[in-house]
Amino acid sequence: MKVPAAPLTAAAFAPFGQVIEAAGNQSFPINQGTCARFHDLARLELDTAGGRAGVSIFRARPVSLPFTVRMLERHSLSSQAFMPLTARRYLVVVAPGGKTPDPATVRAFLAGPGQGVNYARGVWHHPLLALDAEADFLVLDRIGPGANCDEHPFDGNDPITVIDGPLR
Repeated sequence: MKVPAAPLTAAAFAPFGQVIEAAGNQSFPINQGTCARFHDLARLELDTAGGRAGVSIFRARPVSLPFTVRMLERHSLSSQAFMPLTARRYLVVVAPGGKTPDPATVRAFLAGPGQGVNYARGVWHHPLLALDAEADFLVLDRIGPGANCDEHPFDGNDPITVIDGPLR
């Protein structure tokens, strides 16, 4: 099965979480007018019983398109937000939440420089997929006890392949 990678937009990504970016979002001046605050860009969901919000940096090695999806993961105790620290594009692969991801519902997005994503709690997604070069991401998620990462492998009988651009 081939999945085209579409441009990342807030409307297209809404079933999976939020796009984090300053472009097009309301801001207001702070710090005596020396800074603009783009406020409340993502709904962080944290089951903090025994856990806490964490801030980390992930470094992703690049992949290339076409890309074969071999697994997806989900976090049932928290959302997970990624904001690139470099001005590079990256690939976002998601599927709606549920007991297991349905290959027919897998979607792919090409995120551009300045666009982050916040995966809603329970949404299936692929781990970070930098394109073109190694890239660092600021990550906001839950740190603490409890199983907060389920992985679902896909067999090789009907591979899910993400391609660049629309289906031909």
